[in-house]
Amino acid sequence: MKILVPLKRVADPDNANKIKVTGGKVDTTGLENKPNPFDEYALEAALRLTENGASPKVRQGEVVVVTFGPKEAEATLRSALATGADRAIRIDATDDQLDGDVVARALKALVEKEKPDLVLAGKQAVDGDSNQVGQLLAEYLGWPQATFAGSITSESDQALLVVREVDGGTITLRVRLPAVVTVDLRIVAPKSVKSTFTSDSHAYPEGVRFAALMAIMAAKKKPLAEMALKDLVADATLKIAYPAFELPPARKAGVKVKSVAELVEKLANEAKAL
Repeated sequence: MKILVPLKRVADPDNANKIKVTGGKVDTTGLENKPNPFDEYALEAALRLTENGASPKVRQGEVVVVTFGPKEAEATLRSALATGADRAIRIDATDDQLDGDVVARALKALVEKEKPDLVLAGKQAVDGDSNQVGQLLAEYLGWPQATFAGSITSESDQALLVVREVDGGTITLRVRLPAVVTVDLRIVAPKSVKSTFTSDSHAYPEGVRFAALMAIMAAKKKPLAEMALKDLVADATLKIAYPAFELPPARKAGVKVKSVAELVEKLANEAKAL
């Protein structure tokens, strides 16, 4: 099985409180760039689908990672190569050149070149939270899709049994390959991904894997290609524009009350909650 995994680097989501708005623009100066967490989960799922869990260093298929970004974004790709991906592609672009539709159309063109059996992506990026690319890509390709996947079972690498997270429970879908699947955080539970090569009794460690020093060094020699956005998308006109950003009004300090009666009075007369 050949799997294409799109990755996006985002400003460190654990320090989002340090983001500033300057001149109507979001300023992430000083924040470390990290892979989008949901994309890391997608990469982990792709690695599990293409290996025997008992021998994870042997890839039973191919995992290709791709990102849109400047030269510095190659660090994200090298990290993915270190954890087990076979090769990487960087599509040269800046954030202001991209929206969900441009990314989806560029990925469609790349899929037509690479011909993967599966596109496995995070359900959304934590900086924009638009949750668009997976669905748009599936529509443009005319491929079946399953979103918010919490578990994936490969059926002889011809189809996938996908358990989706939905409000109030789960839905199980069978999608024939090629397909587009986007994953939720539960995909990295110990038994959430079952390949045709791994014993049903095998349990992975919780979460994503980390690369050993030798793997990090070896990743420097793995193929990393560069492409121009214009080579994939002839018309890169954005459909979504953000004219300006502003911070929400500062919240007023809380007020301590001495009794339940005083609380009820304030709720009724000041907050107009009753």
